[in-house]
Amino acid sequence: MIHVGIIGFGTVGTGTVHILLQNRKLLKDRTGVDIHLKKIADLDIKRDRGIRLPKNVLTDNADSLLADPDIQIVVELIGGTTVAKEMMLKAIRNGKHVVTANKALLATHGREIFKAAEKANVKVGFEASVAGGIPIIKVISEGLVANRFKSIYGIINGTTNYILSKMSDENAELSEVLKEAQKLGYAEADPTYDIEGIDSAHKLAILASLAYGTQFSLKDVHCEGISRISSMDIEFARELGYKLKLLAITKETSGKIELRVHPTMVPEEFLLSKVDGVFNAVYVEGDAVGSTLYYGRGAGDMPTGSAVVSDIADIARGIASNTVARNPLFSRTDEGKNLLKMDDVISMYFFRFSAIDKPGVLSRISGILGKYNISIASVIQKDRRAGKAVPLVVLTHRAREKDVRSAVKEINKLPIVADKTVIIRVEGKE
Repeated sequence: MIHVGIIGFGTVGTGTVHILLQNRKLLKDRTGVDIHLKKIADLDIKRDRGIRLPKNVLTDNADSLLADPDIQIVVELIGGTTVAKEMMLKAIRNGKHVVTANKALLATHGREIFKAAEKANVKVGFEASVAGGIPIIKVISEGLVANRFKSIYGIINGTTNYILSKMSDENAELSEVLKEAQKLGYAEADPTYDIEGIDSAHKLAILASLAYGTQFSLKDVHCEGISRISSMDIEFARELGYKLKLLAITKETSGKIELRVHPTMVPEEFLLSKVDGVFNAVYVEGDAVGSTLYYGRGAGDMPTGSAVVSDIADIARGIASNTVARNPLFSRTDEGKNLLKMDDVISMYFFRFSAIDKPGVLSRISGILGKYNISIASVIQKDRRAGKAVPLVVLTHRAREKDVRSAVKEINKLPIVADKTVIIRVEGKE
């Protein structure tokens, strides 16, 4: 029998406990190991979670759980990067294997945690840290281990995907859709981590670390959110044959690694563009396997609980057979971090200028773009209002980020431009 202790009895903790109790026999039949939930630690042990627990399982003393010599696997589900870090490191020092769904913790302190685990010869399970119920960690670290990864594109935040999908379907603005998402429980009261792309950036750092064998962190990721996206941008994207998604992107370009999260226009015929609502999807391209796509629920008590339990089962099987797998082999220094600077990223671009409707405006803007080696692919201008500001949309061929920034900075200073230019990167073949 393998004994498990869980710290944190919130949404994900409740799903994990439900699965461990309800599917205990199923897990034993499939793994050959009886996984026993011995303790659950939480500050609130009074609230009814709708689960009938065995006696003496709940405690408000996490230290007693960490010190229990019978517990071999500790599951951290409290979130955050302070107390959670202390709990995980203490469990590791006590010789216990650990499982977590905490992407922020791994993206911020992953090197320290994996180093401690290596020293203590214990396993860190983190399947639930990215894309909820989609087993993308195992896909990259095990299923596609024979591949060099050319690129990974992820819709890995359900809140922003829901918002962008609703804005597209209903021609609504972000502020009103966000309120609806909060009412439905898809968005937090403070949605900053989702809306500004930080949650996706945490997850991307983890995926890229696995794919390229170097421990990346949040500070390595260029991060932009969707707060400046309007229904107008979504409508123009549709007219050009694209859908707007918040993408997490990592790819290897000439031996350097790109790491970026930002709103992206994706061709309508691409499978990623068809992923709507709260669903997640991760597109992975390897040199041997080619293109693969993984789709499913990226959050929620049961999908994320499923991923947590998969790690528990893997570790339990390893303990029983004395063959617990090693942790990922990340580079031990920063020497392997051959990051491509954002300035050097090459992409196609969508510009929405707020330009005064008068003769010669397009030629002045196109002249500046040409000065910075930016070639125009198409132009849309509507709502003619002589002397008034109107949207002028330009889609470019591939250009360098630094050149784009310089050109837009110069264009924004023109007296014929009434507002700050909206810039959206575009993926897909020219």
